[in-house]
Amino acid sequence: METLTAAELLAALGHESRLSIYRLLVQAGPQGLHAGAIGESLGLPAPTLSFHLAHLSRVGLARRRQEGRFAIYAADFPVMNELIGFLSANCCGGNPCLSALGSPVSDVSQACQACEPPAGAIE
Repeated sequence: METLTAAELLAALGHESRLSIYRLLVQAGPQGLHAGAIGESLGLPAPTLSFHLAHLSRVGLARRRQEGRFAIYAADFPVMNELIGFLSANCCGGNPCLSALGSPVSDVSQACQACEPPAGAIE
């Protein structure tokens, strides 16, 4: 992933409403949610919701599909995983602790603790 692409994705998530929408989409999983359910859940008016969903879609964090008269939005998990991979690619100064442990992203802090120098050590 290019640095500029990562910056655009992070900027999109840097808005409180978009971050809330995205977290809701991640929780919903690949099946996603229809726009009305997202708006109801977060208390966002339709025009505001539409603006933020369009932004998330434009940068590639969300995908839209039509099911009858409903617009269904879902997080684009490959893009999310690529961003997380970009952010943690040089974790711990290139120490292979993460790949050696085969840790899922939720275990990154635990994996990185294995790489930390002892307390009081000079870096």
